[in-house]
Amino acid sequence: MTLPLSGIILFAILGMPLFCVLGAVGLAGLNASGTPLAGAIADVYRLAGAEAVSLSTIPLFTFAGYLMARAKTAQRLVRMAEALLGWIPGGLALMTLWTCAFFTVFTGASGVTIVALGGLLLPELERSRYSRRFSLEVVTGSGAVGLLFPPSLPLIVYGIIFALTAGHASDASSGPIEFSIERFLFAGIVPGLVLLGILSIYCVFEGWRSKVPRYPLDLRKFGSALWEAKWELPIPFAIIGLMIFGLATIPETAALTALYVFVIEVFVYKDINLKRDLFGVSRESMTLVGAIFMKIAAATILTAYFVDAGIPEALFVWLSKFVHTPQAFLLVLNVLLLLVGCLMDIFSAIVVVVPLIVPAAAQFHIDPYHLGVIFLLNLEIGYLLPPAGLNLFIAAFRFNRPITELYRAVIPFILLMVVALLLVTYIPKLVVVPKATGPQMNKPAAAAAASPAGEAPAPPP
Repeated sequence: MTLPLSGIILFAILGMPLFCVLGAVGLAGLNASGTPLAGAIADVYRLAGAEAVSLSTIPLFTFAGYLMARAKTAQRLVRMAEALLGWIPGGLALMTLWTCAFFTVFTGASGVTIVALGGLLLPELERSRYSRRFSLEVVTGSGAVGLLFPPSLPLIVYGIIFALTAGHASDASSGPIEFSIERFLFAGIVPGLVLLGILSIYCVFEGWRSKVPRYPLDLRKFGSALWEAKWELPIPFAIIGLMIFGLATIPETAALTALYVFVIEVFVYKDINLKRDLFGVSRESMTLVGAIFMKIAAATILTAYFVDAGIPEALFVWLSKFVHTPQAFLLVLNVLLLLVGCLMDIFSAIVVVVPLIVPAAAQFHIDPYHLGVIFLLNLEIGYLLPPAGLNLFIAAFRFNRPITELYRAVIPFILLMVVALLLVTYIPKLVVVPKATGPQMNKPAAAAAASPAGEAPAPPP
């Protein structure tokens, strides 16, 4: 196996796409171990069955998010927030933080938020007498803070990969891992609000310290801006309401969201031109979706190799020599995930790392929903960590600033996000999920993953 792996590593260095690297490593490993490759390929085909329900939501939510990013949604939200928050110290910074979080929820990519909103918000912050350092910090850092809220793409992708992995892992005391993607979508709401609350306090403090101008609350102006944004503002609340009250499944909610956003942006606001803009939006959004799907397919093969090679079990045995408590395990996990988040984009990190850590976390009796929130929050912070955090490079390119200037600017944001991470890590009650009301969504996937290579999973009861 050494020779094939050496060639794969060489091609990766030369720029081979990540999904090719993942799939090639998995196939090479399975071939070397003598395990029939048909079993791994069958796992990929099962994505069209058990996990197709979850996978179908990704292109729908992504398309809706890119439509809003291309339309004038940002300008409408900015006008409304400016009228409502202008009297608060740091009101413009608060508006930037919450508006960027809103957009990241739907685009699923913080880099898109920086590119789409940065040019609009950065000049306004500097014009309002915020320091250049803080202006860069809040625009760059705010792009990643919405990833814990539904229907964020990382939440959905993590849930799918966890479901594929859960069939190979079990809690030593309670048996198979219980996990539902539908319930997991709500797990990040309270931790996300904690993170936004801490950063909001910081924005208010900076506004007070910088003595930025404040404006009296103008209810007439706010009412006018609210009326203008009336079709877009209820979208996140409607999505959460439909799912939490059981009025629609996740795929139905995704389809309704995509249709609704398409109608209001094309025919109500008329920001999107059918001939000029729609093809470009579709191409950009489906490019991201295609990359995610290819990574998930390749990760399925890689997971089969990990399980066959016993890598997760070996990792747990090695960790057990140094780590003996769940608290210590979570501390080590946080450090490792921060490094991963700094070096990899969030979707790549999910598909590569989740199959490795889930079995070890199960042995330490870590709640799967708590684990997922910790995982994603670490990767949010990783977007900003020097020297290779993805958002740093995007912001440096977008604003034409030296990367070292971004390094210095984001340090306070990073420290505050780490505080939020520690709170979420060691106060598990912050992770709140609805009670289970029916069959868990990952059970078919778990059964598929647990079945012997090449065999079809047992039918559900």
